Amino acid sequence: MRRITPLIVAAFLAIAPATAVQASAGPCKPGSGPHLRGKDFTDGAPLPADLRCADLTKAKLDEVDLTQKDLTGAILRDASLKEADLSQVHVEYADLRGADLSDADLGQLRAKQADFRGAVLIDAEAGQAEFPHADLTEAVLTRIVLTQADLTDADLKDADLRGAELGQVKARTADFTRARLRDATFDQAELQYAVFKDADLEKAQFTQANLQGADLRGAGVKDATFVQADDLNLTGTRGSAEDVPDDAILPTDAGNPLTGVLAGSGQGPSTPVVLIVLSALGLGATLMIWGAAHRHRRRSSAEYAIARRAAEEDVTRFGEEIDALDFEMKISRLSGPSAEWQTALDAYEAAKRSLLIAQTPQELQGAAAAVRHGRQALEAARRSVSDVHRQG
Repeated sequence: MRRITPLIVAAFLAIAPATAVQASAGPCKPGSGPHLRGKDFTDGAPLPADLRCADLTKAKLDEVDLTQKDLTGAILRDASLKEADLSQVHVEYADLRGADLSDADLGQLRAKQADFRGAVLIDAEAGQAEFPHADLTEAVLTRIVLTQADLTDADLKDADLRGAELGQVKARTADFTRARLRDATFDQAELQYAVFKDADLEKAQFTQANLQGADLRGAGVKDATFVQADDLNLTGTRGSAEDVPDDAILPTDAGNPLTGVLAGSGQGPSTPVVLIVLSALGLGATLMIWGAAHRHRRRSSAEYAIARRAAEEDVTRFGEEIDALDFEMKISRLSGPSAEWQTALDAYEAAKRSLLIAQTPQELQGAAAAVRHGRQALEAARRSVSDVHRQG
C-alpha cells in the first residue's frame, strides 16, 4: 500500500524541504530536457545544471558524482553508471531500462515509479532508497544492499536478488514472482501481502519478518529460516524450511506420522505397536472436533487474506491513478479542480484508514466504497484537465 499521498502542487511546494522543492519545480515531459544521448562524462566533462527529463540514453557516467541531482523523468536507457554516486538523487518516473548501476551508491535514491526493467545493480548500495511502484522486472540485483529501503508495491518479477540484504525493507504488496532470492536476508522486513510465487528462497532468512497475507505458493523454501516470523503461511511451498514458528500454516502434504509404523517387518504387528496405534486413534478421536473447528478458522483466515489482498491492490491502483493525474498536471503546469481533486485525495485517505482497522471481509467494504467514491471524483478532475488541454 502506498505510503506517500500525492499533494497538489501548491501545498507541496509550501511544505517540502529545499531539495524536494527543486525536484518538483517546473515539471517537464520525459526526454524534453537536454539531449545528451551517448555522451561520455567520465573524463570530467561538465553536466548541465538542469537534468530533468534529460535524454541520457547510452551515456557514460561511470564514477561520476551525481549527488542530489534532479533526474526526474530522465531517459537513462542502457546508460553506464558503474560506481557512480547517486545518493539522494531524484529519478522519479525516469527510464533506466538496461542501465548498468553496478557498485553504484544509491543511498536515499528517490525512484518512485521509475522503470528499471533489465537494469544491472550488482553490489549496489541502496540503503534507505525509495522504489515505491517501481518496475524492476528481470533486474539483476545480486548482493545489493537495500536495508530500510521502500519497495512498496514494486514489481520484481524474475529479478535476481541472490545474496541481497533487505533488512527492515518495506515491501508491502511487492511482487517477487519467480525471483531468485537464494541467501537473501529479509530480517524484520515488512512483507505484508507480498507475492513470492515460484520464487527461489533457498537459504533465505526471514527473521522477525511480517508475512501477513504473503503468497509463497510454489516457492522453494529449502533451508530457508523463519525465526519469529509473523503470520507465515507455507501452503504450496516446496522443500523443507527451518525454524518455522509454531503458529505457521504448514503445507498440507506434511505426511502421516504413522506411516512406516504399521509397515512392520513382514510379520504381524506386535502388541506394543498395536497399543501405540490404538492410542493414536483414541487421541485422534478426541481431537476430531477441535480439528474441525481449527480448519474452519483457518479457512476463514485464508478467505479474509484473499479479500484483504484484493482490497489492498484496489487501493494501490487508485493511488497510482492519483499519481498519474498529479504527474500529468505537473507536466502541463496545470492545477486540477480543487473540489474534485481534494475529494479524491480524501477518499484515498479514507480507504487507507478503512484497511487499517478492517478485521473481517465485511469491514473491507468500507475501503471499496471509499475507492468508488474517490474514482468518481478523480474522473471529474481528469475531464476538467482534458478540457483545459483542448482549450489550450
